[in-house]
Amino acid sequence: MSRNFSAICARLSLRKPQRESLEILSKVADLISLKKDADPSKSLEFIKPQFPTVTDFEREFPSLCFALATGVGKTRLMGAFISYLFLEKGIKHFFVLAPNLTIYNKLIADFTPYTKKYVLQGISEFAINPPEIITGDNYETGRGIRKRDLLGESGVHINIFNISKINSEVRGGNAPRIRRLAEYIGQSYFEYLAALPDLVLLMDESHRYRASAGVRAINELRPILGLELTATPQTEAAGRAQPFKNVIYSYPLSTALIDGFVKEPVVATRENFDASQYSAEQLERVKLEDGIVIHENVKAELVVYARKNDRPIVKPFMLVVAADTKHAERIVADIKQDSFFEGRYKDRVITVHSNQRGEEADDTVAKLLAVEDPKEPTEIVVHVNMLKEGWDVTNLYTIVPLRAANARNLVEQSIGRGLRLPYGERTGVKIVDRLNIVSHDKFQEIVDAANDPNSIKGPQEPCVFYRPANLQCAPR
Repeated sequence: MSRNFSAICARLSLRKPQRESLEILSKVADLISLKKDADPSKSLEFIKPQFPTVTDFEREFPSLCFALATGVGKTRLMGAFISYLFLEKGIKHFFVLAPNLTIYNKLIADFTPYTKKYVLQGISEFAINPPEIITGDNYETGRGIRKRDLLGESGVHINIFNISKINSEVRGGNAPRIRRLAEYIGQSYFEYLAALPDLVLLMDESHRYRASAGVRAINELRPILGLELTATPQTEAAGRAQPFKNVIYSYPLSTALIDGFVKEPVVATRENFDASQYSAEQLERVKLEDGIVIHENVKAELVVYARKNDRPIVKPFMLVVAADTKHAERIVADIKQDSFFEGRYKDRVITVHSNQRGEEADDTVAKLLAVEDPKEPTEIVVHVNMLKEGWDVTNLYTIVPLRAANARNLVEQSIGRGLRLPYGERTGVKIVDRLNIVSHDKFQEIVDAANDPNSIKGPQEPCVFYRPANLQCAPR
């Protein structure tokens, strides 16, 4: 491996799956032509013998998927990819694509110097000359058009856009602003990007860019290389999963569990519990109450662990998955009643759904962003299909699913919100290292798959679950 490869691995403290992914990129960058409009079929011919899992790029340019489990560090890997391609290959133009506003804002923060999770921290070349960050909110100022000096072009430009900014279909049949003529360059900014000789496209949560509009817009950018990152390398149609054909590296949840990079998900159920004896409303109440029992036990144990080991106290919270907006509002109303755990949570619950607007939405976002702060009171978040991706927190310890979850992707993304470890590594204390999911068939199926003792990844250590309120870990 090159000196740049070793330096990036060390400076960014890359984990094993990140390092292996970067090593694969370095091999690919030497295998194929990184030139504008190179024949993708020839690139595929060079790649398939060494990486047989790649059978089709599925795009009009070479595009490769790195399938990494949630919590392993996909955004930091993006930073490593950019650093390597710049330092080793001289590539200066990058386009980072986000599937929604939440991930878009997160990516901007993570690529901005001096922020808490800056992904290029430690790369000395970027400390001297930080990349120019162009976003869907500031590109019209002209900052994305490189200035020339006596030595030609210098520095790196990282464009970060939400997919909605570049899709060709918009309301009223009008082209998006990025595709309209910009007088300061004599063409649209989209056309400027598409003409760049070294544009590399990085797609976060790439399973979200398989619909026709997104695929067409991405192809029209004509990048020299596409790098896709996702924890769910498949799409779902008519209830059937369609695996990606361009996965060049896979690091699934089962491997992340063995390596200790994420919390261990377990499904909790009541011992000898017969759900058929309860109405739907009663069963929902039971699940909520069981979730609170688990939550309170975890909260107490986290305080004990922090004090014994002189570590910061982690304030856990519980995520409740509702069926729809009305359902979410009813759940919140029930939690705020004095009869629900003596009213202890009436001021500690918030709801998140797409119908929120104005001050209500702003207030909710502020609370979500601060939910890891021990001084922020929120301990229960009720959501409706809003927090699947891009919301990275380390203190989610209990999930209560109260909606039917027929899509595997939805279940995996929901579990993914709680996999990150609060201290960045396993502590060896089971309660601190575990994500608890109140019993739900589809969730049990996913957890079983991740911990299948017959899996080629090997068995997991049997779970010994604590039993408050006669709860137990579901048998594997």
